[in-house]
Amino acid sequence: MTNPTLAPNQTHGMVCAHHHLYSALARGMPPPPRTPTGFLEILELVWWRLDQALDLDIIEWSAKLGALEALERGTTCVIDHHESPNAIEGSLSVIAAACAEVGVRVNATYGVTDRHPGGFDPERGMTDAARRGLDECARFIGEGGRGMVGVHAAFTCADETLHTAAGLADDLGVGVHIHVAEGHADRGAATRLAGLTNDRWLIIHGVHLPDDHGLQGTIVHNPRSNMNNAVGYAAPQRFENPVALGTDGIGADMLDEFRIGYVRLREHDVTESPDPLWAMLDRNRELFPESREDVVTWNHDPMDPWHLAFTTGVGPRRIEVAGQ
Repeated sequence: MTNPTLAPNQTHGMVCAHHHLYSALARGMPPPPRTPTGFLEILELVWWRLDQALDLDIIEWSAKLGALEALERGTTCVIDHHESPNAIEGSLSVIAAACAEVGVRVNATYGVTDRHPGGFDPERGMTDAARRGLDECARFIGEGGRGMVGVHAAFTCADETLHTAAGLADDLGVGVHIHVAEGHADRGAATRLAGLTNDRWLIIHGVHLPDDHGLQGTIVHNPRSNMNNAVGYAAPQRFENPVALGTDGIGADMLDEFRIGYVRLREHDVTESPDPLWAMLDRNRELFPESREDVVTWNHDPMDPWHLAFTTGVGPRRIEVAGQ
């Protein structure tokens, strides 16, 4: 299908370059046992509790809700990063089927980690749970699913796991989708990943990466999540890597993420324009080229970044996914 011609009030489908569809039902969780005081406690008291509670039924309904909310905001393609240590096998197929039912394209991956069971022990090497996660990525891709090899983050994985994941991705002809240097605990990620990366990798966050980190791949900026977790500002314009835009599981409203990202950029450098954030949305479409087969007709004319950076209430009137 050729790329359709767009009117001034139209764009191609939006792409979320980093999502956690399993977080869609997190708004219904009970509060943590105590208020987290830092990023690691946010993981331990909220997100790592949630992923251990997931079963295939919850995964299915989370994915459907997350996909529907994405579509309602003009996002037709989602690059998802999933973890469910007590429901690994088949989880990626459940996510793909749920998204297909709604009408959203998805690139799915399972984020392997060695923190199960009992926390991360660097002397232990790759755990059985990590092997099962890699097997799930290989199974899903081998059966024709669109996906990548996933890694949670370097600081929760043994060196053996990182090397095995990189090798599997090369064998499958895909990239690795991994959180990198999101918080202080993962500041050494660039050193541990040296020599493993290539242009197919998705490097998520990069907040604490040095300017000359030497990693290949696309860096995915998640401004709202970084602010919410108080991990710092990534200042992604300092990197030579291409930069895309994600939400890290806080919905898939890419216009909203664009606005928040622009305001955060302006706080860092008042001379900046919305253009760098708009370019990230274009980079997203390069990661999911089928999005250019989709057309979103918006309630705002024209769809210009200088307008949209200061305009609320912009939403889709009509969404066509591959002509439907």
